[in-house]
Amino acid sequence: MHLVKVANVLLQTTQELIERAEMNERNIEERMCRLIEQLQSLPTEYRQKLEKLCRHDGTQRSQIEESVAKLQDSLDYLRLSVKYMVFDLEATRRENVYLRKLVEQIRRDSTRQDDRDDNHFFGSDGAD
Repeated sequence: MHLVKVANVLLQTTQELIERAEMNERNIEERMCRLIEQLQSLPTEYRQKLEKLCRHDGTQRSQIEESVAKLQDSLDYLRLSVKYMVFDLEATRRENVYLRKLVEQIRRDSTRQDDRDDNHFFGSDGAD
């Protein structure tokens, strides 16, 4: 159960980080739009330098988006793995309970058989 709790906390924290990143992404997009509008009013030589920097930022943003997509895929895989591990753990516990009951039943049957053998050996009437 401890593993499940840790995995749930990890998943929740990661989801919160992704949501924050998405909110930051929206803010960045809005600011970029405002910057582009302001760039259009600059003289050509300054505008070209800034446009080059913006293209570089676009490339970096694409790389970040790709990294986020890979992270989300990894989280999906982690979720699936944790679910499988929990399922396997629960099945193992059920099997363990079943086997313990079976062992206990075998012990009880064996004790009864030993008692019968002792009574047979010493005689069932109890007289000396």
